[in-house]
Amino acid sequence: MTSAPDPVLTDLPQDLQEAVAQTRRTVAELHAELPRNGLVAWTAGNVSQRVPAHQDGPELFVIKPSGVSYDDLTAENMVVCTLDGAKIDDGTADDLKPSSDTAAHAYVYRHMPEVGGMVHTHSPYATAWAARHEPIPCVLTMIADEFGGDIPVGPFALIGDDSIGQGIVETLQNHRSKAVLMAGHGPFTIGKDAKAAVKAAVLCEETAMTVHVARQHGEPERLSQEDIDKLFARYQNVYGQKKSA
Repeated sequence: MTSAPDPVLTDLPQDLQEAVAQTRRTVAELHAELPRNGLVAWTAGNVSQRVPAHQDGPELFVIKPSGVSYDDLTAENMVVCTLDGAKIDDGTADDLKPSSDTAAHAYVYRHMPEVGGMVHTHSPYATAWAARHEPIPCVLTMIADEFGGDIPVGPFALIGDDSIGQGIVETLQNHRSKAVLMAGHGPFTIGKDAKAAVKAAVLCEETAMTVHVARQHGEPERLSQEDIDKLFARYQNVYGQKKSA
């Protein structure tokens, strides 16, 4: 029995094509935040986001192409994939391969339906903690606010299949943290959308750096669990502006 061919973008319902186009624009724009915040070097790192679900079409996400310079990223060269990690034919002559982390992103989207966006970087300080296989302790209110406790370490896994995705899911499922330090590799962050995941990546690096500096003068004291819980609840539910109905 042969499997059905992957769908072609132009064969999808028109409103789903429009949702794909908007997601491509969003993901392309958010990639600029990675070099702007010093989170990546050369072509490393990636941002992805789910395409809003459509009852008459496949579940999709958008991710950057592999090995393409950040200066050359555009909405048009963002790659569209199914949740199995298969590239969608966009009907053009351009045949860019998706990021080498695509299988990991796809695995997370399949197994964590609440996740709408993902980011991977090799940001220096967070990656240094990953190199030590050491979680970042919750010693700052920023860590409690954004991550709800220590930023955990996930297992070492090789790139190329969904092993990294499995490690991310095993570590973050039922965990308040939006970031995981994959051992010997670097940070991955998740969010309700790609913008939230980029924010988590920026704050993960900021806290990794600050705690590292603090440790040069002694071991900082972890916040109490009671205070962590209060800070997390306030930041997630009260902080910022309420959206009007």
